[in-house]
Amino acid sequence: MFFVANSEKFISRRLPFQRALHAWYRVHQRKLPWRDAPSLYKTVVSEFMLQQTQVTTVLPYFARWLRELPDFAALAAAPEAKVMKLWEGLGYYSRARNLHKLARVYVAAPTPPRTPTEWRELPGIGPYTAAAITSISFGEPAAVVDGNVVRILARLTGEGRLFRDGTEAVKHFTPLADALVIGSDPGEHNQAMMELGATVCFRQNPLCPTCPVAEFCAARKAGQPEKLPRLKPKPTEAMFVIRTFCLHRGALLLRRGHAKAKRLAGLHELPEAADLGVKPAAKSLLAVKRRTITRFRITESIFQVKPTPALLRRIAKDETLEWVPLEQLGHITLSGPHKRWIQELSDSRA
Repeated sequence: MFFVANSEKFISRRLPFQRALHAWYRVHQRKLPWRDAPSLYKTVVSEFMLQQTQVTTVLPYFARWLRELPDFAALAAAPEAKVMKLWEGLGYYSRARNLHKLARVYVAAPTPPRTPTEWRELPGIGPYTAAAITSISFGEPAAVVDGNVVRILARLTGEGRLFRDGTEAVKHFTPLADALVIGSDPGEHNQAMMELGATVCFRQNPLCPTCPVAEFCAARKAGQPEKLPRLKPKPTEAMFVIRTFCLHRGALLLRRGHAKAKRLAGLHELPEAADLGVKPAAKSLLAVKRRTITRFRITESIFQVKPTPALLRRIAKDETLEWVPLEQLGHITLSGPHKRWIQELSDSRA
């Protein structure tokens, strides 16, 4: 009942909240390439690239993508290898494959989709992306709700409920987000909310003194904005992977992801020791790399492996293992971390 009462109170002040937020956004919004001479295509590409990826990381990829694939027709006609190469290093490669499929569906459609419901039928489009695209490009009154927006709304309303996860929190705050977009320019409103979360209402150390909507914020008045929203900590799981670095006649051994693989289709990575049926000696350790993917904390140890006759025969029988000449590494698509690791190991051996 606390949230319902606070939400109703907040909604009653919707118009002054919108005015304050939108006035701030018009002056302080970041100058981003998808906002410069905006188009539906730019919006779609940027929304796909920005999923789970920071703006600073996306910027060079977006510029290169627009140079090579300037519109839906160019993307639809492009070979998958080119699409994946342009995405190389950006991660979460299913986004690139879905964007490629979306372009082909879009150019073949007799009538371009306009509503959030129609966009959600396209590859890679969920509720958030559908709302972002249609509100910005078509003025559809659909609110975007992600972690940034959840954080803003939890603090504005002082909602102290403990959520099981982000999905539950998004579902909880979506009705309020939808109510707040009413009577506004939906595209501007959604971008202003996203901008506020990205540049002011940080998870830690929010810039409350400069926040344009501070007067509406219950958490600020209570003096504890950083405590909201409350989400149960995600359990983490440790993973240990043994990789191999095997050179033979000027070529490096790599594993190519199967075309039907969900995550690594068409990508190349250093093979695991288990792929080769070898147990590297401790003295052949070249490097230890650590990274985090979703809830997994991954430690990957890379060992040098010598190509014995028996190993070469085994490799020849595995269609997913491939010898790539060192001078050709720049022409294949490597997963981001492996591209960096291979470069580092190659430089250290030069």
